[in-house]
Amino acid sequence: MRTSRTAIDAAPCQGHVGMPARGVLATIAALACSVTLAAEAQPAQQDHSHTPMARQPAPYVASTAKPFAQRMDDAMAVMDAGMRSATMNGDPNHDFVAMMIPHHQGAIDMAKALLLETTDPELRNLAQGIITEQANEIRLMQAWLARHQQPAPNTAGQRPAIQSSPIRNSR
Repeated sequence: MRTSRTAIDAAPCQGHVGMPARGVLATIAALACSVTLAAEAQPAQQDHSHTPMARQPAPYVASTAKPFAQRMDDAMAVMDAGMRSATMNGDPNHDFVAMMIPHHQGAIDMAKALLLETTDPELRNLAQGIITEQANEIRLMQAWLARHQQPAPNTAGQRPAIQSSPIRNSR
């Protein structure tokens, strides 16, 4: 079923989620709101060189105004920028969780892009499950980070932050 909405995350942050009549858009809107609100509550991020970032990556918008391949490229670009700007302090536990949050958000964004296109019930169910589970895991990771805030360990002699390769276009 194709939606007439042009942007998945344009729905307001209210209403009951989970009722079959409201379906995918209500679920996505509620999850997008919870992730957005949780992200706004996070402290300012820094890049891997520990210098303040001027700006965080713009949030992803799944819109039918762009072709599917462009939506996927946009989702991956936002995910990559978020992972590169994650606060790193040299503690592997912290750094892993900090980078996994934008990675999981990228999976949510790609699932939103698919939901605008597919009519396949199995893939719609898979995408909805990805959105739900990844949003839950983002909340768990944000809670873990809040409980484990600590000063950066002595990083002398440690390897520099992970530098991922640029996103490759497979088209």
